Amino acid sequence: MPAVNPRITAVIDKDLADWLQRRSESEGRSVSVLVREILAKSHAEEEERYWAEEGESRLATFDRERALPHGDAWK
Repeated sequence: MPAVNPRITAVIDKDLADWLQRRSESEGRSVSVLVREILAKSHAEEEERYWAEEGESRLATFDRERALPHGDAWK
């Protein structure tokens, strides 16, 4: 039966593989689940950094005089 989720193969050094194995055993989870969670966390952090920078950029160019009042924005 084909896999539902995509598979990714990565080559890592022995120290990192050993660490992943020890951590997965200590947490009672598979290495695959552990790696997926680490990647998801990294992705979320990267996305958060992007939107924080985007927000700062927008705030720097915000002109209160030209902005619509809140009530008018929903008409």
